[in-house]
Amino acid sequence: MSAQNIQNWIGKQETVYDVIHAKQAGFMQATLDQQPSICDGDKLPPLWHWLYFLEAKPASALGRDAHPKKGGFLPPIKLPRRMWAGGRFNFHTPLIVGKPAEKKSKIIKITEKDGRTGKLCFVTVEHKIFQNGQTAITEEHDIVYREDPKLDGPTPALKHAPELSEFERKITPTQVMLFRYSALTFNGHRIHYDVDYARNTEGYEGLVFHGPLTATLLIDLAIRNRVGMPKSFQFKGLAPIAGMDSFKIEGIQSGQSTKLWAKRADGVLAMSAQADFE
Repeated sequence: MSAQNIQNWIGKQETVYDVIHAKQAGFMQATLDQQPSICDGDKLPPLWHWLYFLEAKPASALGRDAHPKKGGFLPPIKLPRRMWAGGRFNFHTPLIVGKPAEKKSKIIKITEKDGRTGKLCFVTVEHKIFQNGQTAITEEHDIVYREDPKLDGPTPALKHAPELSEFERKITPTQVMLFRYSALTFNGHRIHYDVDYARNTEGYEGLVFHGPLTATLLIDLAIRNRVGMPKSFQFKGLAPIAGMDSFKIEGIQSGQSTKLWAKRADGVLAMSAQADFE
């Protein structure tokens, strides 16, 4: 499909309904090695809305990576690799567990680029989540599509994470953790559970730690080290976390904001983020 036709997907919308059941939230607590305790009437932790409003396509409607084939809500971009590039959030009012909610999604931008390692296409989707007639969350979700890696291609440019932090937490990935989060978010992407596919087809060093899970851990770190809840949050994926090596999530206070990042075992900056508090 031509670049012009791809642009025709801008403005495409869909609406999904769900109930913020406590059971999924409890399963998420167990995935994070916490005792399940969330009940109806509780406030859902930030970014846990990704456990809801899920899509289940028949197996015959999946692509090679086990994501739904492109050309439905998302445009039919020919580039084969898909990953989360980042996101921006405004938290207007907490989602309440046990109550129904509505998500309205719209494609707001499609940008094609020539990057250092090949062609790229960025798709930005706006999500608005409503509960009790009020806007609870506004999210802009950046998806990037890429070419398959080339054996003789250039090495991606990597940044080193900051040396100094005020607080940190060590994260030790396990295959069970990755499986459980994939199951909770109904994410069939094979890079998270099929190590041969991750290495041989998409060029990673091993199973890939979910970008959304990294972002969830980062905003949780900010909340643990600050009074109150953030009003906004943003994150950007910079390098994959692949394999079962431990990594660190770290942060530092900066006025009303908390700057955060994920640092791989080799010191590379995997994700940067910022949570803004009132």
